[in-house]
Amino acid sequence: MTDPRSRIPSVDALLSSEAFAPLTERFPRPRIVQATRAVVSDVRARVAGAPDSAPHDIESPAAYARAVEARLAVADLPSLRGVINATGVVLHTNLGRAPLAVAAVRAMREVSGYSNLEYDVVEGVRGSRYVHCVSLLTELTGAEDALVVNNAAAGLVLALNTVGRGKKVAVSRGELVEIGGGFRIPEILERAGATLVEVGSTNRTRLEDYRVAIDGGAEALLKVHRSNFRISGFTEEVGVADLADLARASGVALVHDLGSGAMVDTTRVGLPPEPRAVESVLAGAGAVVVSGDKLLGGPQAGIVVGQGDLMAAMRKNPLCRALRVDKVTLAGLEATLRLYRDPEGALDDVPTLRMLAAASSEVRARAEALAARLSAEGLECAVTESKGAVGGGTFPGVEIDSWALEVGADGRPDRLARALREGDPPVVARIVDDRLLLDVRTVLLGQEDALVRRVSEAVRGAKG
Repeated sequence: MTDPRSRIPSVDALLSSEAFAPLTERFPRPRIVQATRAVVSDVRARVAGAPDSAPHDIESPAAYARAVEARLAVADLPSLRGVINATGVVLHTNLGRAPLAVAAVRAMREVSGYSNLEYDVVEGVRGSRYVHCVSLLTELTGAEDALVVNNAAAGLVLALNTVGRGKKVAVSRGELVEIGGGFRIPEILERAGATLVEVGSTNRTRLEDYRVAIDGGAEALLKVHRSNFRISGFTEEVGVADLADLARASGVALVHDLGSGAMVDTTRVGLPPEPRAVESVLAGAGAVVVSGDKLLGGPQAGIVVGQGDLMAAMRKNPLCRALRVDKVTLAGLEATLRLYRDPEGALDDVPTLRMLAAASSEVRARAEALAARLSAEGLECAVTESKGAVGGGTFPGVEIDSWALEVGADGRPDRLARALREGDPPVVARIVDDRLLLDVRTVLLGQEDALVRRVSEAVRGAKG
């Protein structure tokens, strides 16, 4: 029997064929040559492994041209690109956490060229990037001053390095948490140049424990909000107000790591109460650290608000330059914060809050509309109840009632999930009990057409 590999055209023959002519108008020749060699090599390897499975169009230049075009198109896709989040996890860390408000995107675009990042346009002299967002943050939290760095972990490191470098910092044993990505509070203290003093026990810490630590030489106190887990039962902890009174009376600094960045009462979006920066500031904390890209719903940023003298000392810290934030992030954060001047409007304008606040009936209606469109295209699709989550290391154990599309996958949901991920834009779904689910709560408004198209492509591709 003739070896089918002998029927594979040479690279030169393919490149000179009429089928390849359109490619030369779109792509540089070296790229076409490289992609063609790769496609030919793939076909040759496939045929060598199973000669009987040789494609019927093994000699067709048009088939190779289509394969080369597809390979080049994939290579042209950016490494970082948008996806459709159909997981039901609102603040999905792997998918970039908070989607940005329209106002934030607009503001970031407007400063992408030249901007007044470090220029005083009134006086015509050099300015400071650290003035941006300050007035809004002090207005919204009641703090004396504020500082923005590149993420909340950076804000915590900067605060601890400023108040605790070469000093002892007291932390409750019940708050020695891992904040994500393997970063743990003891290690952060070490990198900040501070010495950890553990107080209390895992489940119970009293004010007297902190007082003993201060008497033993501790010059700063750190309180950490346990946002990503819960301790229940026989427990006790010291509130921020009591710690602030002790810190003030003892002449030591108090840093409160809040993390989540909630600016509105979370019970208004159907979630349990979550501490806010305004409450910590009012209680007397010297520095309060929150995230910009969690419940605040803005770009990745670390926000530190608190007492003026402490914020000034943090700005003078050499680490501040290494951890500073860029113009695009500042613009997006400022636009997001501005939305919170109208808390009612923020519930609609900040996508994170809008998704969390959406009623189950609203999500179901969207799911049914999408299911009808997919069914009209001949696809097997049903609407089913689902459980979502807040994500981003917040509200552990809290499930959000939601609705999802259950798409027929012929018993191979993993294959369909992969096909959904590999398209443009990628769609990230969930597999639950061997069923492929697309939770509609986290599908952004305006992504419906793209979702229908991609599901249709993926189902037909997976069957093929």
